[in-house]
Amino acid sequence: MAHISSGKSRAAPGTGTDRGPDAAGPVRATGPADGTGTSDAVGTSDAAGRDGETRRTVWVALAANLVICLAKAVAGVVSGSPALLSEAAHSIADSLNEVFLLASLRRSRRPADARHPFGYGMERFFWSLLAAVGIFVTGGCFSVFQGVQAFRSGGSESHDGYVIGLLVLLLALIAEGASLVRALSQVRRSARAGGRGMAAEIREGRDPALRTVLAEDGTACVGVLLAIVGITLHLVTGNVAYEASASVLIGVLLVYVAYTLGRAARVQLIGEAADPAVRREVREFLVGQPEIDTVAALLTMRLGPDSILLAARIDLTPGYDSETVEDAMVRIRREARGRWPELDQVFLDVTDAAAAYGRTHRSDV
Repeated sequence: MAHISSGKSRAAPGTGTDRGPDAAGPVRATGPADGTGTSDAVGTSDAAGRDGETRRTVWVALAANLVICLAKAVAGVVSGSPALLSEAAHSIADSLNEVFLLASLRRSRRPADARHPFGYGMERFFWSLLAAVGIFVTGGCFSVFQGVQAFRSGGSESHDGYVIGLLVLLLALIAEGASLVRALSQVRRSARAGGRGMAAEIREGRDPALRTVLAEDGTACVGVLLAIVGITLHLVTGNVAYEASASVLIGVLLVYVAYTLGRAARVQLIGEAADPAVRREVREFLVGQPEIDTVAALLTMRLGPDSILLAARIDLTPGYDSETVEDAMVRIRREARGRWPELDQVFLDVTDAAAAYGRTHRSDV
């Protein structure tokens, strides 16, 4: 979309080439001059509020992990329990990941500059990928290693130490459960605001930091329960295989969670389109404008949890002069931002729809 041509639109020559911010570039309305300053401020305020809530959720998870990490490590060393040591490694991984997520929340809100004209929103996806790698290496691999070592060595038993370990795990379950309830409460509020159910919000949620915390806390609760069962069966039967199996299962669970989070971060990092429902609604909105005859192509890409780039190739209805077209483009952008505040980068390219449709059209809704 490096040029604007009147094409089938039959708009006056020079349409959109003498007013946009980019000479000989797409018709694009930007900044407060187009009347969107208030909308931008409201959208930024809403996003900042969501970030603040996510930041508090991450801090709660970090505090819980630091406390129980120390307790698990001490109890694991005293008892010689592979399941407890695996859980300690799990908590270390989670603590490091919370630090990554706090960094992502801070760095992703930096304003756009000349080197990154679309902002730093994708920092969220990058740090979430690092968190997934941390879960895989520090948590999953170490847990599997501990379980295999226990199978090979036969383990060592310390009845008093194991009792202490069970008490520590019960306290960890309470702490992790409280953090999980906090994360689920935020997900519930987000789901209510988006008009969808909890399951859909967890599956389609745009905030990678919240999704990571939710996955970590849920996995931590399941891991603690596995460790409790493994240690209890070991104490009752005297067979270390139960505890070693629990350690391996914890590791496999962590590897699966890391893979799931890493796959989601990968999709977002390489350029994920907006939700199909949003693309469909935006297309219907553009087609419904009196100045637009055809939407030949509509492309979207997420630049962050609350930021979407929209590029549309459009054909105009006949009879409009260049000034009217410019005013229409500004109005369309303003109305689009009012309905979808996350559309903070909008490019409208006036082109020959008859030719462009056959050359570039794709089913994207």
